[in-house]
Amino acid sequence: MVRLIKDESLTASWQGFFEDQCKAAIETLATEYPEKRSLLLDYWDVDKADAKLAEQLLRQPYKSFFNAEEALRLIDVASEQKMDLHFRIKNIPEDQKILIRKIRANRLGTFIAIEGLVKKITEVRPKLQIAAFQCHKCGAVIRIDQDEDILKEPSECFEDQGGCGRVSSFKLSSTLSTFVDSQKIEIQENPEGLRGGAQPERLSVFLEDDLVGGVAPGDRVIVNGILRSVARHRGAFRLTSFDKTMDAVSIESQEFAFEEVEVTKEDEKKIIKISKDPMIYEKMRMSIAPTIYGLDIEKDALVLQLFGGIAKEMPDGTRTRGDIHALLVGDPGTAKSQMLSYMSKLAPRSVYASGKASSAAGLTAAAVRDEFGEGQWTLEAGALVLADKGLACIDEIDKMEETDRSSLHQAMEQQEISVAKAGINATLKSRCAVLAAANPKLGRFDEFMPIHDQINMPPALLSRFDLIFSILDKPNRKTDTDLATHILQSHKGGEIHEHLNKTTDDLYSKDQETKFMKHVLPVFEPEFLRKYVAYAKRNVFPVMTDDAMEILQNYYVDFRSSSKDSVPFTPRQLEAFVRLAESSARIRLSQEAIIDDAKRAISIIDQYLRRVGTDRETGRFDIDIIATGISHSQHERMRLLLDIIQRLCAESEDKSVNRADIISEAEIQGIESRKVEEALDRLSRDGQIYKTPQGKYGIP
Repeated sequence: MVRLIKDESLTASWQGFFEDQCKAAIETLATEYPEKRSLLLDYWDVDKADAKLAEQLLRQPYKSFFNAEEALRLIDVASEQKMDLHFRIKNIPEDQKILIRKIRANRLGTFIAIEGLVKKITEVRPKLQIAAFQCHKCGAVIRIDQDEDILKEPSECFEDQGGCGRVSSFKLSSTLSTFVDSQKIEIQENPEGLRGGAQPERLSVFLEDDLVGGVAPGDRVIVNGILRSVARHRGAFRLTSFDKTMDAVSIESQEFAFEEVEVTKEDEKKIIKISKDPMIYEKMRMSIAPTIYGLDIEKDALVLQLFGGIAKEMPDGTRTRGDIHALLVGDPGTAKSQMLSYMSKLAPRSVYASGKASSAAGLTAAAVRDEFGEGQWTLEAGALVLADKGLACIDEIDKMEETDRSSLHQAMEQQEISVAKAGINATLKSRCAVLAAANPKLGRFDEFMPIHDQINMPPALLSRFDLIFSILDKPNRKTDTDLATHILQSHKGGEIHEHLNKTTDDLYSKDQETKFMKHVLPVFEPEFLRKYVAYAKRNVFPVMTDDAMEILQNYYVDFRSSSKDSVPFTPRQLEAFVRLAESSARIRLSQEAIIDDAKRAISIIDQYLRRVGTDRETGRFDIDIIATGISHSQHERMRLLLDIIQRLCAESEDKSVNRADIISEAEIQGIESRKVEEALDRLSRDGQIYKTPQGKYGIP
């Protein structure tokens, strides 16, 4: 950012300010130079010392910053050590903080702040600051300051720089020129600030020198900078419409989660009062998608997902996630997508994406080549990176491409996304909870079929979900009556509401509208619930009590030891218990996770495993059904069949065996013929046995 607007009196004013107010800071900077090259001051410190200088910073920023940096070079310490320092300002007034979509032409040339998340970044490139040209006629070196994006060349060999004064041709000497590091980033509006499905707007920002390389896609930042316009071209012609861009002066990182959700003192008092309500869990559940009837267990789980557990950094550098991942699988018309849509609007920092319409780049991250990078590769963040420290809602996750789905494995467990493409090697953060919805392959969910056979998703990805809920649509007279009443009353309430708004007759009253709408009104308004979640995530970090730990440990150990043949739980499920217990404590704003929290976690996971983790043959919990796609009893049966086939093949001359012989041999060992045929088909599909042209089986 170079704009040459010299003003001797302004430089003197800044010099006096620095000598009076910043002597110690500049001396400290001198000991750390050149690693640190910027004097960063709070705007209000400048305003307190000299209101006129502070005001000029906002109105004439290019002139102010140029002369302030000239003054910095004249300070004794800086001039002695020939330090080239930058002057940077942070925390500018609120009226200068503008939403990207509200930026207008009257702000051009002023000092403003924008808030958002980093969508794209280019590589760091050297940019000419002072270009050195060598005259072909006399060999003199002419230096020209480059204060525009387009290279400025000398028209003649300037005599005041020792040249011949003639019109000549010049050669740019890169070794004698001065370069500065530069980088271009794209800032996108925060998704939680958008309403009604608006397209988020973006702004390109130019960084220079020590600002480069400090941000990554997905970071949430406040950029303080100078707004300027860039000419647009159509071929060789310049257009009258310009693009807006920004030269960054300083970047403030939003280190604390949910800073953008403002919680006032009144809100805080209300939140603390409500947290002491003994009915808090029921009221929270009733505030989640009240228009959707039933699904109490699912709504309890979604409340816990909203608050989340505690992410832990271990001494060895290992990070354990605190986010809870949930998957809803179910029959058509059971309001899965509606639930996801509601949660995406409710949760602070949420992003909604559809698996069918998303690629790996859309969900994770990608190296892309487009106009933004001027033909070079740039790094672009996807939905999971943009939802960092929030909630990513992915609808129709089963419809994703196989290659795209594989990129979710690392994003969900390690909560990082690695990009290695076109020379770009980067690791981005995706510390978000995932709420996904999927439809069964056969249209409706079959309780008696293993879950992996019903969803078009690999077991490895299924096992990364802490909670999997099957939502069934079973005919039941009482339930159907209640559901129909709920839906019809909601519609009638909506009809009366529209009738009152759009007509002037008095057929219906406000009381009638209230009567029909009362059962679909949330206990806590969505806006208040957002503030409650943000406050809890910002301030509450519960620790498990010894009693709660003992309950979880005993449940885990007892359950594993009671099942000799199958594996009901793995350590991954134990971690899910802990996350749910921590989240349960957060809802009460308690800094301790007690026995009740542990029991609530056990209750929810018990419900989930009864639905999708039960071996239908033995009636026992078996986590292998989710983790590997095969229950323990199926695995044992397949191992037994392999032994039979191996033995019979060894005894036959052509090293193969008839299907009928395998079935009869298996029946002797107590395996039903139907299950033998199922196992043979699976073994053949997995490549563990092969079928000969004669219809016999052999082992590769």
